[in-house]
Amino acid sequence: MEYVNVNYFRNRSFTGNAGTYKLDIYGDRDVKLSVIYTTIHNKYRNLFTFDTEYNKTEVTEKDPAFIWGKKLPNFKPDKGIAVQDIIVIVLAVTVVVVATIAFIFYRQNRRERLIRMRWSHIDPDLITLLENHKHNVVSLKIDDERKKMDFKIRRAFYDRKIVILKELKHSDGNFDETQRIELNALQQIDYYNLTKFYGTVKFEHGVFGVFEYGERGSLRYVLNDMVSYPEETFMDWEFKISVMYDIAKGMSYLHASDIQVHGRLKSTNCVVDNRMVVKITDFGCNTFLSPGRDLWIAPEHLRKQGTSQKGDVYSFAIIAQEIVLRKCTFYTECCSDREEKMSRVIMSYFRPDLDCDTASEKELEVYTLIKSCWDEDPEKRPDFKKIENCLGKIISKIHNQDNESYMDNMIRRLQMYSRNLEHLVEERTVLYKAERDRADFLNFMLLPGTPMEVVDMLNDIYKGFDSIVDHHDVYKVETIGDAYMVASGLPKRNGNRHAVDICRMALDILAFMGTFQLRHLPRIPVWIRIGVHSGSCAAGVVGVKMPRYCLFGDTVNTASRMESTGHPLRIHVSQPTINILQRTDCKFEYELRGETYLKGKGMETTYWLTGETAKTTISQLHPQRRTSSVCSRTSPT
Repeated sequence: MEYVNVNYFRNRSFTGNAGTYKLDIYGDRDVKLSVIYTTIHNKYRNLFTFDTEYNKTEVTEKDPAFIWGKKLPNFKPDKGIAVQDIIVIVLAVTVVVVATIAFIFYRQNRRERLIRMRWSHIDPDLITLLENHKHNVVSLKIDDERKKMDFKIRRAFYDRKIVILKELKHSDGNFDETQRIELNALQQIDYYNLTKFYGTVKFEHGVFGVFEYGERGSLRYVLNDMVSYPEETFMDWEFKISVMYDIAKGMSYLHASDIQVHGRLKSTNCVVDNRMVVKITDFGCNTFLSPGRDLWIAPEHLRKQGTSQKGDVYSFAIIAQEIVLRKCTFYTECCSDREEKMSRVIMSYFRPDLDCDTASEKELEVYTLIKSCWDEDPEKRPDFKKIENCLGKIISKIHNQDNESYMDNMIRRLQMYSRNLEHLVEERTVLYKAERDRADFLNFMLLPGTPMEVVDMLNDIYKGFDSIVDHHDVYKVETIGDAYMVASGLPKRNGNRHAVDICRMALDILAFMGTFQLRHLPRIPVWIRIGVHSGSCAAGVVGVKMPRYCLFGDTVNTASRMESTGHPLRIHVSQPTINILQRTDCKFEYELRGETYLKGKGMETTYWLTGETAKTTISQLHPQRRTSSVCSRTSPT
């Protein structure tokens, strides 16, 4: 086998097919490498060459026209991002994040500002007063050391629930910016121990706020009612603590909200719902309601008018003393005059009675909390969060000592309440029977005592009715006992005149009864109820021996229900009758009574007819519908 010496391939040069070949001392070939680029005109050009023999790079093109720019990449790879680049990136990201957050806040604040700038009232058609202007007013009589105060509120139906309408005095409904901001903040409040504000409604006689209704009345009213809520049975010590706890929770939430301060906290501004949950009301209306001066106001605000969170804590302490003792506001044995109490509070340290010496261990803990809340120095009074936590611990301690769960406690309370109701029912039944016997005796003394006197009374009344009927296009159907039944629109149809004639006749009958006097009892008034309804009915002569013209159908029954559900000396009118009256040129005056339950019909919207502003002649009426009738039923009571 032949061997070749490797030195033969070192430091050699020779000519081959591809040109001259050079080998270095290691036997590696020396070549010239060229880097070619594409110009902007899509042509190939030599950029530079590299000679491996001399390890030398030679630039061929001094001014290259690169399609990607004018600079070549670095000949060495970068080691990483420079410090200054990192700083620039961080700053850029920070600016973007801050700008984004600022934009979000700007949009949100802009939306809130737009909302605050506008305020729309609730449509009055969505609110129905429960009764007329007299009967829809609930009187909450509260006894205090000054006098008997009579607080009146209006009840209504809104969104299928009972609400309270509170008049916003000194306002025409065109709220300024401050009032709109306040109302919007008030509408955002939604908490279990705070009454809900639904909005405002504008009627002809004023602007009202629509608030959640407390079925059991004010806390002051509940504390005064020793019969329905007896001491030591239903309203025991634990229940009193839970009432304070409800108030503390509501005020804690209120102080943390945008409203921040109540300023009018008192037992009359705390209402109780049907589940015995206490809810705070009358907050957040500072532009409509003034703080006032009364026994719940903190001394510093009696001296200098204003409101504060610590002032609310003082008011809570006065309410807590009312709850504990169940006596008048700011009860003290040494003084009973309201003005004197307020004067002594302003001039010196004067507080209501709270005897810690005779208090039990469980009472002493609450008494100490109350006294800290009415401290003369506002800064030493605890905030409501601390009060809430303290009362919560007291309630938990009571449950742990009694080994009683919340469910057991609830069942026990329901049993106590049930037994108390049974006792009340028995007591009221005895009172009812006594009152019924008394009424029967009075009726025996007042009403006619002989059959002929009864006949004379009805005869005088019906003769007066008959004379009135003759002046109207109506038809007397029948009299059944003390019921007087009249119809119009039959047997001869009269278009829409039937509703007008019946209503005018009803007003004349009511005026007649105002001057009517019994023969044997001339000073005793006779009250009647009148019911009016319109609709179609069947009519015809019935019988052979004593044929009578009779009416049949739902219209007759509904007219009877309108009479029986009415009030004395009132004309109760149905919605179909009002609709017909509105299609005529006559101007009758009527008031919305509200939803009334009619047997066999359910809840129906009814009205009270009160008068007619200007009578229109029959010839001025334009009949629009021929097949209709009106049935009226009048009963003296």
